[in-house]
Amino acid sequence: LWFMPINPISKIDRKGTLGSYYAVANYTAINPEFGNMEDWKELVKAAHTLGFKVILDWVPCHTGADHDWLKSNPNFYELDKDGKPKSLYDWTDTRKLNYKNPILRDSMIQAMQFWVKNTDIDGFRCDVAGEVPDDFWKKCIATLNKTKKLFWLAEASKPSLHTNGFDATFAWEEFSVMKDIAIGKKNALSLDTVYANINKTYPVNALRLQFTSNHDENSWNKADYETMPNEVHAPFAVLTQTVKHTIPLIYSGQEEPIKRAISFFEKDSIKFRKFERSKFYGILLNTRKSPAFNDNATFVRIVTNNKNIYAFTRTYQGNNATVLVNLSNEKQNFNISATNKNLIGVDGFDVFNNNQKYKFTQNIELEPWGYRLIVY
Repeated sequence: LWFMPINPISKIDRKGTLGSYYAVANYTAINPEFGNMEDWKELVKAAHTLGFKVILDWVPCHTGADHDWLKSNPNFYELDKDGKPKSLYDWTDTRKLNYKNPILRDSMIQAMQFWVKNTDIDGFRCDVAGEVPDDFWKKCIATLNKTKKLFWLAEASKPSLHTNGFDATFAWEEFSVMKDIAIGKKNALSLDTVYANINKTYPVNALRLQFTSNHDENSWNKADYETMPNEVHAPFAVLTQTVKHTIPLIYSGQEEPIKRAISFFEKDSIKFRKFERSKFYGILLNTRKSPAFNDNATFVRIVTNNKNIYAFTRTYQGNNATVLVNLSNEKQNFNISATNKNLIGVDGFDVFNNNQKYKFTQNIELEPWGYRLIVY
């Protein structure tokens, strides 16, 4: 469970009524709108009882515009040409931290350590992690992992973050290609290109957070309710859950689904009524428990005679899963005999069709934006 920042939000230069949760006013306090520290500890305990791990969103690159450090430690901040603490990009409600200052580095590690030691969280999702020096992360992650082996997720696509301690990075490149495919600008072969580049530039077995939406993409870019609307969403969601070295993200509201932008700076509650995608996601998440989706499972791309089809097989210790997706708005027919003759005649179970038996044939047809997930 990834909780977005739960810290108090700065009031100076605040955007909107509530401000941005990434404009942190105090790294070791709870936003009173959410409750108090004891409430948080109880929540973490309850999550652990249910079998969840809890990661906390951490904002290491900048603070809010009225953080205590601006008065107590002004040298913790980078300055603009006028000698004032500067903002990054158009985030005028924040002030950028200066990682050339070793005391700032130690103070940041100490603040993160507070949450591990006092509330027993299981890791961090680190905001804009690529803007923070790699050598800081190397020391920070090694230090905190001595207290408890944590899970580290970087909101960045930067290979060096893996070599400096992060377990996973955001799959922004893959998501960008998926959006282009959804609007017909690219086809399934473009995924081969982006995955090949990831394999070249990232460490072997580097985990990637795959998604069809997240809070930024939802609020600012209308994902996934417009970038991948209705049935278009499904095949891409299947891919995010089944490609190799993936950690899939399901963003709040996608299971309903919420088909609007959720406000960034105002109170905007999600009302759950229908859970229209809950069965779909439930099937995906349960199927991921198969050993075929183990991180060590082989991944073999099924080459077809159709540029709109993305297909592959995962295998581990005699457990197999084959994924077939049609990444187009037209019905597609394709042939798998050229490179995967061994599949023809194999019996499996179609998990999205009530686990009915499925026999692979030489020629396969998929409806527009159709998909099959066969385990055997």
